[in-house]
Amino acid sequence: MAEGRGSAVVAMALLCLLVVALECEAATYIVGDERGWTFGVSGWENGKRFMAGDVLVFNYLQGAHNVAVVNKADYDGCNTSPTNAKMYTSGKDEIKLEKGLNNFICTIPTHCNFGMKIQILAS
Repeated sequence: MAEGRGSAVVAMALLCLLVVALECEAATYIVGDERGWTFGVSGWENGKRFMAGDVLVFNYLQGAHNVAVVNKADYDGCNTSPTNAKMYTSGKDEIKLEKGLNNFICTIPTHCNFGMKIQILAS
């Protein structure tokens, strides 16, 4: 009888570990959903809960757009010549979110001003 109880405790512990592991798995989001990274995408992030380690996928026509990871000032001002920005240009960029505020813009002139920018707060 004691042997059966020990097995049940071990099974329960393993089940709890599995649940925790599944909850810790990073999510992947396609920015703009089926529209992709394009004009007017600003606001796509509203209502979603992001965690550090989640991955954003930016899909766009290579050469027509880009993605720059910028600071808040460059985001707010739509700075198309940001310093120290990490640039992506593949058309299928995968970017892992860091804890805190993550700012993304397209640096092609006028694109950011037409809504090609998102700001993500990751827990």
